[in-house]
Order: sequence, then C-alpha cells, then structure tokens
Amino acid sequence: MRKKVNNMTNFRKILSLVIIFIFCIINMNAQEVLTIENAVKIALENNYEIKISKNNLNIDQSNVSLGNAGILPALTANIVDTNSLQNSSQTLQNGNVNTLDNAKNNRISYGVNLDWTIFDGFRMFARLDQLKELQKLGDEQLKLTVTTRISDVISTYFDLVQQQQQLSALDTTIVISNQRLALAQNRFSIGKASKLEVLNAQVDLNADKTSVLRQKELYKNTKTLLNQILARDLKTDYKVVDNTEINKQLLLPELTSLAEKQNPQLVTQIINRKISELQLKQIRANRYPTIRLNSGYAFVNTESSLGFTSQTSARGLNYGFTATLNLFDGFNQSRNEKIAKIQIENSQLLIEQQKLSLNSQLETSYQTYLTNLELIDLEEKNETIAKQNLEITLEKFRIGTITTLEFRTAQLNYVNAKVRNSNAQFQAKLSEIALKELAGNITF
Repeated sequence: MRKKVNNMTNFRKILSLVIIFIFCIINMNAQEVLTIENAVKIALENNYEIKISKNNLNIDQSNVSLGNAGILPALTANIVDTNSLQNSSQTLQNGNVNTLDNAKNNRISYGVNLDWTIFDGFRMFARLDQLKELQKLGDEQLKLTVTTRISDVISTYFDLVQQQQQLSALDTTIVISNQRLALAQNRFSIGKASKLEVLNAQVDLNADKTSVLRQKELYKNTKTLLNQILARDLKTDYKVVDNTEINKQLLLPELTSLAEKQNPQLVTQIINRKISELQLKQIRANRYPTIRLNSGYAFVNTESSLGFTSQTSARGLNYGFTATLNLFDGFNQSRNEKIAKIQIENSQLLIEQQKLSLNSQLETSYQTYLTNLELIDLEEKNETIAKQNLEITLEKFRIGTITTLEFRTAQLNYVNAKVRNSNAQFQAKLSEIALKELAGNITF
C-alpha cells in the first residue's frame, strides 16, 4: 500500500514537471525573438535622438537657397492711407485770408517696390557655399548620432546575450546543487553522511538561487534599457539570439584608412575649417562696394478741403541704384579679418588634434581587440577542462571518494569558467564595435 502511494506521488510530481515544461515552451514561443538586425532597424526608425538629428538636417537643407544667401531680389507691396482733420488758415498774396475749421485732408498711396543687391563683394556667393557646408555638417552630425546609437544598440544587445548565457550557467549549477543535495540526503538517510553535509549542500543551493535571482534582475533591467534605446514600449518582452559572432579579421591599417575618410568627428572638424574660410570671405567682402538696384510703381491720390488744389492723383515708375563703399570704420575691418584668420588656424589645430586622438584610440582599441581574441581561445579551453573536471568530480562524489568542499570547488570552477568565457566573447565584441565606430563603418 505504501509503495502504491509512493508511486502515485511520483506520478504527480512527474506530471507537474511535464506541465511546467510545456508551459515554459509555450511562454518561450510567445516571446519575440529579437535579432540584432531587427534591433538596429527599430532603432533607426524609432530612436528620438536620430529623429531629432534628421529634423535638424532637414532644416539645414531648407536653408540652402538663393534667397537665404541674398542672391535674389526682394519685391514688396505697400499701401499707405493718411487722414487728418485740421483748423486751417491761409493768407494769400493779395491779403485775403481763407479759414476752414475741421478741414479734411486725405492721402493714399500704394504700389510695389523692387530692391536687388547685384554686387556685394561676392559675399552672397560665399554665404551660399557656407550654407551648403552647414548642410554637410548636419549630415555628418546625423551620421555621428546614428553611429553612436547603433553602437549602443549592439553593445546592449550583446550584453543581453552575455547575461542570457550566464543565466544558463547559473541554471546549470542549480541543477548540480540539487543533485548534490539529493545525494547528501540519501547518504544521510542510510547513515553514510552527517547532517552537516546536508546543511552545507542546502546553504550552497540557496546561495546559487540568490545568484540566479540577482542575474535575472540585471537581465530584466538590461532588457528595459534596450527597449528604451529602441524607443518602444518598455514592457515589450523578447529574447535575444544566444550567439555572439565576432569578426576576427579586422586589420589596423584598413581601419585607420577608413577612419581618416569617414570618421564623423574628423569630417566634422574638416567641414568646420571650410566654414571658417568662407566666413573670412564674407568679411573681406566689406572692402568692396555694394551696389543695389531699386525700382517701383506707385499710385498716389491726395484730397484737400483747403488750398489751391482740392485733389491730386499721380502714378508712375521710379528707378535708380545705390552704391556704398566703406572708407573707414575705426579699423574694425582689419580686426574682424584678423579674428577670422585665427579661427581658421584654430580649426586646423582641431583637425590635427582629432587625427592624433583618433589614431591613439585606434591603436589602444585594436590592442584590446587582439587581447580579447586570445582570451576567447583561452577561456574556451578552460571551460572544456572545467567541464571535464566537474564530470569526474561528480562521479567521485556519488561514490563518496571526495569531500563536499572539493565537489563545490569543482562546481564553482565550472560556473566561473563559463561566465569568463561568455564575458571574454562579450568584451571581444565590444572591442570590435569600438573599432568599427571609430572607423565610421558600423553597418548592417
């Protein structure tokens, strides 16, 4: 009868485990499998900083126009209506005096005026070129924002991959700790082990469960962070692909060549130098005369209650030109040109500084990249050795030829080896991302 009850209890336990297993499979299938390509695509579409940079670029593109540069004429329409009520008195040459109280006077004029600067020392053309360079600057700033945000997405994504692998390692140690506790209880029940061995196994199992809880907390928080970068619902649940592919073929000379051509920060400094040069051209334009054409067509009608004429009307075309030349402005022209030249010099110094900083970052990042590649090979071997050691130790523990301390040491060595291997792959991936970001070559 007791055996039958035990069988029924075991059957219920097995059934419960099967139900839990099926539920976990269903739950996993319901989760979105987020690939790195899809994550990057979502970020490019949703990320707020990228959207703002795109809008700023649209503003720069709209500013590139002949009118904004001052090349096109300005045409205005105007109307002026003037009325007055006056007590008027007029003394004529013959001595007669005409007076009128509340004399009403009215004057209305309307027409169109044209104002066109046809020469300003080529300032308008330098201004147009400057607007084009500002558009290029906005384009590079957008590239920098996109590169930075893609780098954030990839780094956070593979951080999740690493944490997912670490969770798997900790789940493995939970299984092993449960086996150890079951063995300790069995050995205690038949008198081959003390209660202390059971308690130690329980304490270590609880410690492993605590580590799992902490890792799950970090994993969930990192998922929330990635959702934030992707600018989507923070509660969106998903899982990442449990694989880290590392490009092991990166070469420093190729990266350096790419960085000198397309690193957004370096290109930005080069564009800033060009903008400073165009600013000097605009300042030098003040040394030349400015010539403006003006023309218009006007209608004028005047009514007066007192005077020689009671009504006057006129219409017609007016035209002419204005020429101005700065002869002396208190030496401000020379001062402004001197300052503009200094700004050009500073722009060149910033370019050289950026190149030096870029090459330094490439050198150090590439050395870190090579070191991490070596660590991957080392940690993969360590994990294989630690796994073999654990399997042997587990068999010896089952037959009681080693102590619980030796078993726990082998168990922790295996878990730590898996964690170090996962971390080595993650660090290598970060190095790869950093190098591609410096080279301006992060693409998917």
